[in-house]
Parts: sequence; structure tokens; C-alpha cells
Amino acid sequence: MLWFSPDPRGVLDFKDFHVPASLRKLKRKRSDWIFTINRKTSEVIRQCRLQPRKGQPGTWILPEMEAAYQALAKEGHILSLEVWDKEALVGGIYGVYIEGEKGRFFSGESMFHTETGASKLCLWQLVEHLNAQGLSWIDTQMVTDVVKLMGGKYIPREDFLKRLGV
Repeated sequence: MLWFSPDPRGVLDFKDFHVPASLRKLKRKRSDWIFTINRKTSEVIRQCRLQPRKGQPGTWILPEMEAAYQALAKEGHILSLEVWDKEALVGGIYGVYIEGEKGRFFSGESMFHTETGASKLCLWQLVEHLNAQGLSWIDTQMVTDVVKLMGGKYIPREDFLKRLGV
């Protein structure tokens, strides 16, 4: 399988993480939503594949990619965060999570929502979770509007590889 390594590379440094006032308001409004970790990883991956994308005819998460992510999940290398409105899964985010000699690394792959703001709240919760685990940044690959809104930026591939210790 090919490795997508854009130059420049999108990252979200936790020290630069920004939560917009509107998202703080949504979190208060949706205080009954429950967040879980790795409870429905397979469903999060599937929903990300099915998520409509504005201005795009389809998704890069082809069935072969979904199967590869499912295999990585079984090996413990995928981290997902889900948000629930009662029993309904209304949003989620997942990515590749690796622990090794040089530390821990998380590369965000995709997120979805069926309720407005759910995926943004998942990203916020994910940052808090990973920060508590000792991480200080997320590889976002690209800087989408959501990632940019929350402090994401591009760095040269060379700097990205240095962060990885490569």
C-alpha cells in the first residue's frame, strides 16, 4: 500500500489548538452527548467512507483502504473516538496510532458527523485525550477548513520527518 506523504504536511500542535466560541457553546448545548474511545471503531471507519464530501464525487476511503484500516484496528493500531446522542452514533474520528521506541504518534485519517458540530467536538476530545497521553501534536496530513479553524498549519515534509525521528 502506498504512503501518502504530502509536502507540505498538515499538523495540529496542541500548543496552538484553538476552540472557537461557537464550539464551546455547542458543547454546553450538547452536554448530554457521550464520548467513547474505540467502542465502535469499525462503524466510525465505515461512516467516514460513506460521509458525503462537498465538492467531491466520492471518497479516497475505497473498500481496500477500509479493509486495511479494519486490519490495523484488530492489531491495535487504530484509535477512534465516537460521540453518541443516547444510543445513536452522531460523529466520530479515527486515525493510525502507533507506540514505539521513539514514542507515540497519531495520524488523523478521517472524521464524520450526522449532527452539526459532532466531528469538531470529537476532534476537541481527541486532542484532550492524546494530550493526556503525552502527545503534543497530531499529523493531519492536510489542513482542512476545520483543522485550520482549530489551529492546524502546514510544515515542510523535512520538518515532519524530523518530528518522526526519521
